[in-house]
Amino acid sequence: MMSLSSREFLEMPITDFIISSEKVAHVQMGNNAEHALLVLTKTGYSSIPVLDAKYRLHGMLSMRMITEPILGMDHIEYERLTDIKVDEIMDKKVATLNIGDNFQRALDLVINHAFLCVIDDEGTFMGIMTRRVILKQLKKHIYQFNS
Repeated sequence: MMSLSSREFLEMPITDFIISSEKVAHVQMGNNAEHALLVLTKTGYSSIPVLDAKYRLHGMLSMRMITEPILGMDHIEYERLTDIKVDEIMDKKVATLNIGDNFQRALDLVINHAFLCVIDDEGTFMGIMTRRVILKQLKKHIYQFNS
């Protein structure tokens, strides 16, 4: 097997490394915080994408974003979960990859994120690229290059 040069490796398209959107848990705009809490708890994920009805990415939601508004002075106000909408508490600033990006762009962004959302030119959610996948590919490249 021929090993790629570092430049060729960094210029590889990310398409082969994406976990497709059909396999990624998400919530929709307008869902309430109770539903989002259930999805996060059942999947065990730290955060999930927030999509609209046309599968376009609008933000990310984490457990902290759900629990923060329901923390009262004396107790957790669980009853408020049904009144809070996902789009009111989500983080709208999301580090994303475009489906046409290369491995170097993914490597640059994944330093600060466990996974990156991948979108197309219209903002449609295509899937995610995880730090784990990026590190596995980097390790494979380093070992092939040094053998």
